[in-house]
Amino acid sequence: MVPGAKERPVHEFLNILLFRPLAHLVVRLVLPTPIRPHHLVLFHTLLVLLASLGILWGQDLLAALLLQLKTVLDNADGQLARLRGEVSELGRYLDTELDLLGNLFLFLALGARTEAWWAAGLAFLVFTLAQSFDFNLERLYREARGLPLPGNPEDPPTPLLAFLRGVYRLLFLPQDRAIRALEHVFCRRFCLLPQRFWDEGALAGVVNLGLTTQLFFLGVFLVFQAPGPYLTFVLLQGLYLVLWYLWRIIRAIPSPR
Repeated sequence: MVPGAKERPVHEFLNILLFRPLAHLVVRLVLPTPIRPHHLVLFHTLLVLLASLGILWGQDLLAALLLQLKTVLDNADGQLARLRGEVSELGRYLDTELDLLGNLFLFLALGARTEAWWAAGLAFLVFTLAQSFDFNLERLYREARGLPLPGNPEDPPTPLLAFLRGVYRLLFLPQDRAIRALEHVFCRRFCLLPQRFWDEGALAGVVNLGLTTQLFFLGVFLVFQAPGPYLTFVLLQGLYLVLWYLWRIIRAIPSPR
């Protein structure tokens, strides 16, 4: 385990293999400096916005490189916060909400570049849904086993924190509630085994659709100057999510005695 890495029941493969070790090298460089986690968040958000412009202007190789640098720094900000003891409510909201902003600009750029606005809009929804399932299934996994949820420190109130809380409640809380409600409805409706419905297998089925993997593959498609096929790739994930959900239900049905 890389020092400062986030503890999870199931980890994203590319994070473990590549991006987390690279992020740790960055953290070792910035640890003695005044650079703080939110500085990295703001910088990697700038990188993804520049990558969006690169996609729009046809600078695909540059955009692909910027997206991978963004992912390295996205891993580094959390590692730095945990090693420094600077995990904060403000940082959590800032990271989550700026990631959403960056993702939105990426898909706007893809839509403008390909002129396939309907595909870009639908792909953005699938992309966002995959991230939401990843987040909420881990919490359901912990709850089903009586494990503590990740700590969410409360910061002293400030106008910025109040604003970020409001944005989270507007944009993210409805997603979280809808997914958790859906999960509980299916669990009760089919009398599913909670520890089977929310187990490592269920998490593994969606964790590798996380942001690291998505931006890595977007970079691969950009290297081959194929932004349109990337939208198809994301849309196919929607079909995968449906099949994955059916598989989860079937495998969590109690065996007849």
